[in-house]
Amino acid sequence: MKNHYSIFASLNFLNTVIRVHDKYFIPFIGASEIDSQIDRLVKEVCADLDGEVPIFVAVLNGAFMFASDFVKKFPNDCEITFVKLASYSGTSTTGVIKELVGISHELKGRSVVVLEDIVDTGHTLVELKRILESHDVKSLKIATLFFKPEAYTKDIFLDYIGFSIPNKFILGYGLDYDEYGRNLPEVYQLKQNNMINLVLFGKPGAGKGTQAEFLKEKYQLVHISTGDVFRYNIKNETALGTLAKSYMDRGELVPDEVTINMLQEEVDKNVDAKGFIFDGFPRTTAQAEALDSFLESKEMKIDATIALEADDEELIQRLLERGKVSGRTDDQDEEKIRNRFEEYNQKTSPLIDFYTEQGKFISVNGIGSIEEITQRLSNVIDSLETVNG
Repeated sequence: MKNHYSIFASLNFLNTVIRVHDKYFIPFIGASEIDSQIDRLVKEVCADLDGEVPIFVAVLNGAFMFASDFVKKFPNDCEITFVKLASYSGTSTTGVIKELVGISHELKGRSVVVLEDIVDTGHTLVELKRILESHDVKSLKIATLFFKPEAYTKDIFLDYIGFSIPNKFILGYGLDYDEYGRNLPEVYQLKQNNMINLVLFGKPGAGKGTQAEFLKEKYQLVHISTGDVFRYNIKNETALGTLAKSYMDRGELVPDEVTINMLQEEVDKNVDAKGFIFDGFPRTTAQAEALDSFLESKEMKIDATIALEADDEELIQRLLERGKVSGRTDDQDEEKIRNRFEEYNQKTSPLIDFYTEQGKFISVNGIGSIEEITQRLSNVIDSLETVNG
């Protein structure tokens, strides 16, 4: 078998990533949820067709699993037949409907219930309704397991709906991507991009800024340094910069909301970015939670928090040497350097716990040549690209 289909972290559905052909899919609806909705649909159809012997028309290929489970749960007498229409190619509908397999049963005077796997634009449904009504049926009802109201363009009433879902391509439980993935018992949705978002930690002197520059070039990421963002907004007297400066001038901490709004503007400026490196934020657990909420609103997330780790004594020597060249007074006093390290430890310890609980904290050895450290970071990011798509 060719390598069209692979699963990562498949021990837990919620942590499973499916790769089918060239695309990645993330968890959407579990098997137990699907089973529960089919139970509900069966009860509704039974109530409406009490005393009737309905004939179910399952739409191939996608509805075969739905139809099978539905009919197994249906407690009364019934018949089932199949029709096969086609409108999809890859992950998009062509809008051109082809009847590939026609109905073989006599439908005249029968109560017919269509079992559809998914209704999106409704193009297929229009053609199917035309075909069935030409058979002079007694009644016609439509049952669909999945419905995309945002995509629906027709006025045909849907009598029974399992799940109303966003207009995103889904896979599994009979639904396919170029014929793969139909056998999955759960449903996955297409991962829309291959974005990698990182939080970069590191004590002063760990080379965080240098490595951020290399990584943003190599992976075409946008480096968002909180310090740079603050300086830009204050220098250019933006509304957020003016607001932040008003707090700073009073000796007060800038509220997290102001910082998040600045970061949001930076993200919105780079809509085509392949990902972001957040540098200097978050600094507290509350900020980390605020960042998660903001990214979730953009259908994004932090993929990993990477900490460049190095021995304090090694870093102190680096900073003292840097101070000779840069002239920075805080790099010329060993006691001040140690105080900065202690402040870093106090601030990052809760964040390390926060991201460790999410399974996103990764420690990278920050001792060695620039090239060696870059390679270590690249290995981490490459592993994220494999799993996250």
